[in-house]
Amino acid sequence: MKYPRLDRNALKMKPLSERPNRVIFERDKVLPGTKARAFAGAEKKTMDEAIERIVGARKGKRPVMLAFGAHLIKNCLSPVLIRLMEKGWVTHLATNGAGVIHDWELAFQGGTSEEVRANVARGEFGNWEETGYFINLAINVGAYEGRGYGEAVGAFIENEGLEIPSSSMLEGEAVKNLKPDPARAAAAADLLEVVSRFDLKPGFLRVPHPFKHSSAQADAHRLGIPFTSHPMFGQDIIYNHGMNRGSAIGRAAERDFLTFADGVSRLDGGVYISVGSAVMSPMIFEKSFSMGQNLALQRGAPIRNHYMLVVDIAESRWDWSRGEPPENTPDYYHRFCKSFCRMGGAMRYISADNRDFLPALLAGLEQSGG
Repeated sequence: MKYPRLDRNALKMKPLSERPNRVIFERDKVLPGTKARAFAGAEKKTMDEAIERIVGARKGKRPVMLAFGAHLIKNCLSPVLIRLMEKGWVTHLATNGAGVIHDWELAFQGGTSEEVRANVARGEFGNWEETGYFINLAINVGAYEGRGYGEAVGAFIENEGLEIPSSSMLEGEAVKNLKPDPARAAAAADLLEVVSRFDLKPGFLRVPHPFKHSSAQADAHRLGIPFTSHPMFGQDIIYNHGMNRGSAIGRAAERDFLTFADGVSRLDGGVYISVGSAVMSPMIFEKSFSMGQNLALQRGAPIRNHYMLVVDIAESRWDWSRGEPPENTPDYYHRFCKSFCRMGGAMRYISADNRDFLPALLAGLEQSGG
């Protein structure tokens, strides 16, 4: 049955330059060395333990994965993320679709985050031309090139543009690969539709990103470190724009999920840190871990020695090192803790603002001498 669908091509998009931004990178940035609150007692013990495990993991060439919600980027902590990557402490970054958007907007214009209530009332929320057009374009082209979601946007920022294939080349590739490689043919045909629909000229499309030094995605691309994005369809403002294509989102996000799962499959002896992600991080982790454990058991070497640190601002009265709490306690419903607690290995929880936790983690690692 064909149900009615909203015509998003009829939406009136506004220039991003007309939007007041609640966050300005140069004003709000958190630099390495920024003084954060001191951790004490049980929290300090957990921090020290986590630092020791990270140092041990990197000495043993094991992965250290950091997954986070969008607020970490919106809080302008990308300079700390960049230092963690450049020093080799973190080997994989993962976020949701909003994390990608905030990172891109900061790189493109130096500001991000709009007033949701007021802009919804005006029919303006999320309807910003450059954000919808360029992020979707980067994903459309990146999916055709075989890039993941985060890598596609990171490469776009770092290269300050992207290469638009010609219509004739895409058409020829679609026809040539129809039988031997239907997936490749479909990717070429999908991008051909975008190129035709938006009358994109072949060649390099230059898009300056004056603040690309703020971008964790760009830095990850430059360093060859996976930066994966794990979106939910319709959850982010880029879905408002006519440039959005579900086929490209699916290809790029699937690639990122499998890259993430590969990292998790090698987590024995490694560390997984989840900061401010109540749904995305625990949900993709448990599926990835199950797949990784399946393969590990086939090899006769199950994943056992993994360390998981969960950080969120919500308070918890439960000692998660004791295992899962009973169902009659409120903490049982902390999904972002409970899911990880079920994954074996060692799981710890710290209640902290990410603006306190991340600089403190970096400082502890740099002082460790590891």
